[in-house]
Amino acid sequence: MPATDRLALGLAALGRPAYINLGRVDALPADRGVESLRSATESVLDAAYAAGVRRVDTARSYGRAEEFLAGWLDSRGHTDITVSSKWGYAYVGGWWLDAAVHESKEHSAARFHAQWARSRALLGDRIALYQVHSLTVDSPLFTDGALLDALADLAGSGQRLGFSTSGPAQADAVRRGLDIERAGVRVFTAVQSTWNALETSVGPALAEARAAGVLVAVKEALANGRLAVRPPAAVRDAATRLGVTPDAVALAHVLAQPWADVVLLGPASTAQLADNLAATGIEAPELAPDLADLADLAEDPGDYWATRSALPWT
Repeated sequence: MPATDRLALGLAALGRPAYINLGRVDALPADRGVESLRSATESVLDAAYAAGVRRVDTARSYGRAEEFLAGWLDSRGHTDITVSSKWGYAYVGGWWLDAAVHESKEHSAARFHAQWARSRALLGDRIALYQVHSLTVDSPLFTDGALLDALADLAGSGQRLGFSTSGPAQADAVRRGLDIERAGVRVFTAVQSTWNALETSVGPALAEARAAGVLVAVKEALANGRLAVRPPAAVRDAATRLGVTPDAVALAHVLAQPWADVVLLGPASTAQLADNLAATGIEAPELAPDLADLADLAEDPGDYWATRSALPWT
C-alpha cells in the first residue's frame, strides 16, 4: 500500500482566490478574502498532518501560500515538514477573482534573487527544495550564464534545487534541464512534472531521471480536476468497483508508477483531501484490472495542454 510519506500537499488551490482547478469553487469558503483562505489553508494543513502527510509544496506565485504556510508552521511548532517552493512566476492578480492577469512568468537572475530572498524571509531554512517554476525548452534560463552561475552557487551551499515542467514538450525540458552542469556537477537534482491518465508523454523521461538518482515528483495528477469532476468512463468504473471516488483512482494510478517518488495532492478543502487520501488504501493488485483501460485515456500532448490553457480562472 502506498504510504502517505509519498504524498505532498500542494497549496496552488488554496493560496489565492482564483485558480483553474475544476471542483474548487464549491469547496472553498464563499468569502475568499485573505483571512478566509488563510483559515481554509490551515484547516487542510492540519488535516493532512493528522493523516501523516509531511511534505508541502508551494510557490511564490500561489498568492499568499508561502505566508500561510509559514504562519501555520510557526503557530503549530511542527519541525518535521519537508517544504518545497518555486520561483519564476509572480502573483499579480491583486486578490481579484476577475483579474485580467493572475501571474507573470520571468526566468531571470533578477527575479530569482528577489524571489529567493522573499521565500527565505518567510520560510527560512525550512525550504528543503527550491525549484524553477514551469521550465520549458524555450526558457532563457538555459542560456543565461549569470543565472546558472547563481543557481549553481546556491546548490553548492547545500540548498537542493529542482524545476517543474509544463507544456507538450515536458520530456525535452526534463532531459535538457538535468543536463545542466557547473564544474561537472549537476545543478538540479529534482524534477516536478505533470503526469496523469490524460497526459503521459513525460513518463519515459521521468523514468530516466529516477534511474539517475533524481527526485521525481508528479503534479496535476487529477488534470486540474478533470479526472475528478468529469471522470472518463474508465476512471468512473474503477472508482465504482473499488468503492472510492474518481480522484482516488486517478491518484492511485500515479502512485503505481515505479518512478514516482512524490505525488502532489491539490485539495481545496478537508473533504477533498479525505477523498484524495483514499488512494493510499488501493493496493496495486486491486488497480491492476483497470490499468489497460486507464492507459487508453492518454491524449495527444498538444491537445491536452490546449485544453488546460483554456480552463478559466475562477
